[in-house]
Amino acid sequence: MPAPPVEAISTAILGAPGWARVGITMPDGRLRAQAADALARAIVHGLWHIPDTASEDQLALPM
Repeated sequence: MPAPPVEAISTAILGAPGWARVGITMPDGRLRAQAADALARAIVHGLWHIPDTASEDQLALPM
């Protein structure tokens, strides 16, 4: 699988929520980890268009 172009990664990072871009610089490890997860999700979604998981506000349907 070829590496994605740098421009696509940059666009995905800039499309991430602002709190996540700032949050990766926080001194609190827990907040930094949450921000890194959000940034990673934005990059993956931006490069491979994988749908986001259900939000915390949605009710889970039994399978």
